[in-house]
Parts: sequence; C-alpha cells; structure tokens
Amino acid sequence: MPKSKVRKKTTYTPPGDRRTPVKIRQPGPSHPIYKGVMFGLMLLGLAWLVVNYLAGTELQFMANLGNWNFAVGFALMISGLLMTMRWR
Repeated sequence: MPKSKVRKKTTYTPPGDRRTPVKIRQPGPSHPIYKGVMFGLMLLGLAWLVVNYLAGTELQFMANLGNWNFAVGFALMISGLLMTMRWR
C-alpha cells in the first residue's frame, strides 16, 4: 500500500480587522462595614435562635411569635450568607 503524502499546515494568523479587546476594570475589595453587617446578621440570627431556645417562653414578644422565631432566626442567617456571594 502506498504511503500518503504529509501536508504542511499553515500557521494561524488572526484577521486584522477585529477590534482590540476592552479591559474590564475589576471591582475592588468590599467596604469594611459590609463585612461587619454580613457577619453581624449571621450572629444576630444565631443569637435569636439561642435566645428562643433558652428564654423564648419568658419573653412576651418571642412567645407571641411562637414557631415563627425559627423563620426570623434563619432569615437573618441566610441573608448574611447571601451577602457572602458579593464579598470581595
């Protein structure tokens, strides 16, 4: 069987009519207050749940909320966790 010929490939050259890419400015680090609010919300949610377990029946406003105390505590913690996605 005869051997096939090897073809030379030309080197790739990009077309010259394309625009130059625009550099996108990277956002800087988050403000220190943002970090404080983020961690504060997570700790406040944790503290809300701990107080609910320890003294929830003795505090009138927490007793009125009943099982909604769990929703309040978890909502605070989740909002702090959602803030971590934008933290730099």
